[in-house]
Amino acid sequence: MGAVLGDVLGLAAGVAVSPLPILAVILILATPRGRLNGILFTVGWILGLSALGAVILAIASPAGASVHKRPAIWVGALKLALGVLLLLLGTRRWRRRPKDPSQAKLPKWMGAIDRLTPVKILGLGTALAALNAKNAPLTIAAGAAIGSAGLPVGQQIGSLAIFVVIATLGLLAPLGVFLFGGERARTTLGVWKDWAAQHNAAVMAVLSFVLGLKLLGDGISVLTS
Repeated sequence: MGAVLGDVLGLAAGVAVSPLPILAVILILATPRGRLNGILFTVGWILGLSALGAVILAIASPAGASVHKRPAIWVGALKLALGVLLLLLGTRRWRRRPKDPSQAKLPKWMGAIDRLTPVKILGLGTALAALNAKNAPLTIAAGAAIGSAGLPVGQQIGSLAIFVVIATLGLLAPLGVFLFGGERARTTLGVWKDWAAQHNAAVMAVLSFVLGLKLLGDGISVLTS
């Protein structure tokens, strides 16, 4: 189990430091129902990651992701494809990043966050976790890595749970500041919001490049071993 955790922790960290969901939860916390909606958004995020990871594990085990406790060829091909996808995504984001970070614009849907119902906030958290162009490939790769390690079912579930916890730290940080930060919470979250809004594109591009190269290397290693 230790070996597979070493493989997925980097992927989990890549999900955790995504500026977009961090920015979304900070904006949610600033709404009149910030406490409830912030918690619901985080719960939705956890559900999204857990559901996608569980689906990949359910597919990987019957599909023979592990051959003599080594990843099967198709796992290597999957990681290779996900790596290429992230590299393309990183290139696209880098080219579209604003030259002046202060001119960065928030996605239009963020302007409607204060009007979303609690149910929609829950769904938004789930969607940003499971359907985001960067988070989904990383979660799929983590699920494939866990499923190809030849672990018992209990250890697979435990490994996925650890991945989800680490991948949620980026949201838990602003939520914790809001709940326990007292009078300074608003100022702290405002600084974080401005930074995330200005540097979202650049950070996402760099993360996509780094993690794409990691998956590319992992895929090549599996295919050539």
